[in-house]
Amino acid sequence: MSRQSLAARTGDRIAGSVAYGVIGLGLAFLAIPLVITCLMAFDARTYLGPLPPPALSLHWFERLVSQADILTSLRTSLILAVLTTVLSVTIGTAAAVGLARGNFPGKAALTSAFLSPLIVPPVVIGFGLLLFLSKAGITNGMARLLLGHVIVTLPYCIRTSLASLLGSDQRLTEAAMVLGATERQAFWTITLPLMRTGVVTGAIFAFAISIDDVSISLFLSDPSATTLPVTLVSNMRAAFDLTIAAAAVVLIAVTALLIVVLDRVVGFDTVVGQGLFRS
Repeated sequence: MSRQSLAARTGDRIAGSVAYGVIGLGLAFLAIPLVITCLMAFDARTYLGPLPPPALSLHWFERLVSQADILTSLRTSLILAVLTTVLSVTIGTAAAVGLARGNFPGKAALTSAFLSPLIVPPVVIGFGLLLFLSKAGITNGMARLLLGHVIVTLPYCIRTSLASLLGSDQRLTEAAMVLGATERQAFWTITLPLMRTGVVTGAIFAFAISIDDVSISLFLSDPSATTLPVTLVSNMRAAFDLTIAAAAVVLIAVTALLIVVLDRVVGFDTVVGQGLFRS
């Protein structure tokens, strides 16, 4: 083996070790806060003390479910997330079909407008919606929250549905119509099943983003409709205790469950783009 080849192989090994080290540091940076939060949530002490805890207990979870304001806000968050998911998936699917199959002036501009909430800071969206809805006379807290959550989750449903639809073969729908199917029948039997991956992925994203949102909900909540994250932030400012850590563990568990469902129903390889139609 020549000296140059040996030097190149050594350089590759060093570069690989550095890359693995950076990946490991990144994973540790993401995982350590979650581990600390879980330890705090199961701390048997009645106060916030140094880690690790001397014993483990579920009393912070018991306190969590005994607080009426948290249970009420959790119910509001779940209802809001379900309604947001239904509306975002319905509108997003229809918009994706129109954008993928339509050919009209301003199509690119309309696509950019639909996806613009992805790049606008949520704080800006929340503040703008607060001013607009106040001028429009919409004072119902749940209605304002629903509108705000649909705006920020709709781009995910459109993007995932559009990706699945563009990866399918339009000739299948045309063949169904040639064989006698109406446009409605072709949509329900051909187009929608081809979009299943994007629709399911968008629905899971919409539910997760809605139930975890803080920035927009802070602006649009009112005493009659307050989400769980907003309640947790308010409690943290008023009197910090480890009930917040217990609530965080619950949200982590919900997110993990959604990831498992996404992997089982759709599959991560499909989400990132594999399994598309190729002619």
